[in-house]
Amino acid sequence: MDDLDKLIESRKKLSPKFTKNFDRGYEQFKIGVILKQARLEAGLTQEQVAKKLHTQKSAISRVENHTEDIRLSTLANYAQAVGKNLRLEVA
Repeated sequence: MDDLDKLIESRKKLSPKFTKNFDRGYEQFKIGVILKQARLEAGLTQEQVAKKLHTQKSAISRVENHTEDIRLSTLANYAQAVGKNLRLEVA
């Protein structure tokens, strides 16, 4: 465990509010990373994905970088545009 991990764990122990906000923010960040990774693996640019989805490059950038209130239909359409399937799991 590196210093950052130690700091995060100690803050989580001290503050339930920090834990809730951190975990939610991390999940949103992770969604954007997964989407970007899928696009790159497909060998597509943001502009190419935007064209497939009939939208602007800036909208694709927002999807990849600011996923806080993204619609499920948007995720499914994005996944299809990069040649993937969306799979949702409730655990």
